[in-house]
Amino acid sequence: MTEQRVVEKREHDPGTPVLSVTGVSKSFFGVRVLHDVDLELFSGRVHGLVGENGAGKSTLMKIIAGVYERDTGEIVLAGEAVDHTHPIQAMRAGIATVFQEFNLLPERSVAENVFLGREPRRAGFVDNKGMASRTAELLAELGIDFIDPTARVGTLTVAEQQIVEVVKALSFDARVISMDEPTAALADNEVELLYEIVRKLAARGVAVLYVSHRLKEVFDLCDTITVLKDGALVSSGPAAELDTPELVRRMVGRSISTFFPPVVAGTAVGETRLSVADAGNAYLDGIDFELRAGEILGVAGLQGSGRTELAEAVFGAVPFTRGRVELDGRPVRIANPRAGVKAGLALVTEDRKAQGLALGQSVVDNALLVIRGVFARRTPAARRTVPGILSSLEVSSRGLDQEVQYLSGGNQQKVVLAKWLATGPRVVVFDEPTRGIDVGAKIAVYQLMRELAHQGVAILMISSELPEVIGMSDRILAMHDGRLVAELPGDSTEEAVLLAAAGHASGAAA
Repeated sequence: MTEQRVVEKREHDPGTPVLSVTGVSKSFFGVRVLHDVDLELFSGRVHGLVGENGAGKSTLMKIIAGVYERDTGEIVLAGEAVDHTHPIQAMRAGIATVFQEFNLLPERSVAENVFLGREPRRAGFVDNKGMASRTAELLAELGIDFIDPTARVGTLTVAEQQIVEVVKALSFDARVISMDEPTAALADNEVELLYEIVRKLAARGVAVLYVSHRLKEVFDLCDTITVLKDGALVSSGPAAELDTPELVRRMVGRSISTFFPPVVAGTAVGETRLSVADAGNAYLDGIDFELRAGEILGVAGLQGSGRTELAEAVFGAVPFTRGRVELDGRPVRIANPRAGVKAGLALVTEDRKAQGLALGQSVVDNALLVIRGVFARRTPAARRTVPGILSSLEVSSRGLDQEVQYLSGGNQQKVVLAKWLATGPRVVVFDEPTRGIDVGAKIAVYQLMRELAHQGVAILMISSELPEVIGMSDRILAMHDGRLVAELPGDSTEEAVLLAAAGHASGAAA
């Protein structure tokens, strides 16, 4: 935070809170998940709500939104006590929530979604023209001119659908808008658009409650930050009085110095485990690199550079169609994921829900997915070892039979890791390994990566978070336009990695 920003924040008197939460508690099945939490939101201010998974953030948001009823405490909106028992009640009162899972009908138009259930009428018929016109006005208030009110929602990007949710909130004349992990599914170039929308909402006098695991966003956007831990309030105060190390300490109870754990003592980089030479396909070209046992090789690149395509090619999901691939010095042809698994490769995908898990199945069944699909004869033995793997990963669940859809994002990611560890891989490809999980879960993933490297596993880590790439990698490869354009040492600066990823590298070509 700059000194000027601190002064500006202290000079601005927020006045009376538009929404006040006092002493709110909530229990589920006898387990208390919120303990006498207080929160104040002010008009024209962006209020960050942070904490690890399980800290109580989502529960508090849903109580404010009318999804859950509180056990104790009081909620006051614009000076009046409210007791909303349904989200529609809260919306009509001026409290709107944009959840991670959008509540939109893909086959209907933007305008129809914005005014769903309360369509304006004219002469007894739905006034489609008037509805589209009003939607266009709301979009214009946010400076959005690229969304057609008559367009079918199913044709929009995730970022555009998020805008529709915000416009729907504005159509209720919302005084409070809560946003739950709003950038979790956005591409890098779409995040700045969200920033602009949040700032415009605040400029309109809306109180914004912003929940995110991405601490940079919290500091970029928020005037005030509230920290929850284990369902209790840790602190609430001006963002300008915090920095990242202190915020992390309050969230997880330990210093950020442990954020990127050091190399495990005794870890040795060994012989070349995976070698790719002059390889390519429809999306990649001239891919050359070597990955050694016990090494973490980071891959950085801008949006669209080909990072995920590289992961898919190595694993055989979208295989290389030319070039040479060797595993432990022997030529291999990885034509599909099954061949990749049999060769000793594992791919921890970026989208764990869509590609990594069977959400309706249990924890143990998910951990056995790959074994059952590729090494069916090993299933009985794996069923005996998988509980130990899950335990070592500290997966928090009500039991191995619990469906994974009810686990936190961090615990879901640990189940994905367990699924692959059960196969005993020699090479693990991590594609955005910590996307959408909290700080504590990130540290657990990093510690696991260090331990795997110590055991001689070769790790290819692809990430859009430069601190993560620099903090965890022994070497860094930069990608640009489907090619590996540079190799840099693991302790490179963010500026050097960005320059390389933008095609202006001064380092040696990979």
